[in-house]
Amino acid sequence: MLRLFCKSKIQGLVVTKTDINYQGSITIDSALAEKADLQPYEMVQVLNLANGMRIETYYIPGKGNQGEICLNGAAARWFQVGDRIIVLSTALFSEGEKRSAKPLVIITDEKNKIIKKR
Repeated sequence: MLRLFCKSKIQGLVVTKTDINYQGSITIDSALAEKADLQPYEMVQVLNLANGMRIETYYIPGKGNQGEICLNGAAARWFQVGDRIIVLSTALFSEGEKRSAKPLVIITDEKNKIIKKR
């Protein structure tokens, strides 16, 4: 049996931009996403700590080392610049894989720079 578990989590992100005219997704600084083991177009969950909204969308890479976090399309209605968010990615694990797997956790500061990785 396969079970769905948290693969990675980026915590403490701050939304830097919203773009309602884009067709959807979340743009994340590509260097930050790489450290969190995210691949372009990978599905992620985005949790907004300001209002409790939780969406599922896909990741697209932004310019590296710029700190960009942009909610695009319909999600732009539920997120505002300055909102603190968490981005979660998941993966299917077998019972054997799960025994040795632990989620990768990245913690960022208010400029979306990594301050801790575990």
